[in-house]
Amino acid sequence: MTATPASSAAAPPVVDRETWLRERDELLVREKAHTREGDAIAAARRQLPMTLMPPVTVRGPGGDTPLVEVFEGRRMLIAYFHMWHDGKPYEHQCEGCTFSTCHLQTLDYLHARDVTYAVFCEGPYDESAPFAEFMGYRFPWYSAKDSDPALADGRDFGFIACYLRDGDEVYETYWTTGRGVEALMTTYHALDLTVYGRQEHWENSPEGWPRVTGHPWRLNGRPTAQWTRPGVAPR
Repeated sequence: MTATPASSAAAPPVVDRETWLRERDELLVREKAHTREGDAIAAARRQLPMTLMPPVTVRGPGGDTPLVEVFEGRRMLIAYFHMWHDGKPYEHQCEGCTFSTCHLQTLDYLHARDVTYAVFCEGPYDESAPFAEFMGYRFPWYSAKDSDPALADGRDFGFIACYLRDGDEVYETYWTTGRGVEALMTTYHALDLTVYGRQEHWENSPEGWPRVTGHPWRLNGRPTAQWTRPGVAPR
C-alpha cells in the first residue's frame, strides 16, 4: 500500500476565515444530525431481544473453556471472530481481521463498564496463539476451530458478537459484520476527520485527492500493523 505524496496531491480551495467558519458551521449541522441518528440507532440496538446460547466451549490456554468463563466474571462480552488461514505464515493471515483487532489494546474502559473483550479465532489454538503474542495483543485469545457450530451459527468469520451473562446462562444480544466492524477501527474514524480521508478508491473525494495503491490494509506484502512487531525486518 502506498499513497500519493502530499506535496503532489490536490488540496481544497483557500478562502478567508469567515467563509471557512461559515461552511464549517453548515457541515456541523449535518454532523449533529448524524450523531443524533447514531444515538437513536444505538438506543434501538439496546432494546433488541436476545437469544439463549447453548452450552459451547472455545479453546484457550487452559484447554476447553465454557463460553460463560470467557466473561472473566463480568456481565457482558464482546467477541471478535477472527479469520485464520491454517498453516500460513503470519504475513499471509487476514489483513482485515488484523486491522480490526490491532486497535483494541486499552481494555480499561470496557472493564470499567463490566465488559470483557476477547477474540475467537477460526484457526487452532496452538497455531494461532503465538500469532497473538507476536502481535502484542493484551486481550484474551481463544480458538473456535472445534467449537460447537452453534457459536458461529453459520456466519463467516470476521464479525463481532455481543453477549450478556445471567448467572451461568449466556445470551447473544447483537452481532455485526462488514463495515459494522469499523466500530473497532479507531484509525478509520480519525482518518475520516482529515482532508484526504481514508484515501481509498470507493470514497467520494475530489479529483486529484490521494488514493492508496494496492491493498488498503497491507504494506509491502504484510498486514500493515505487523511491520512494527519485534523480529520483522524494517520496511
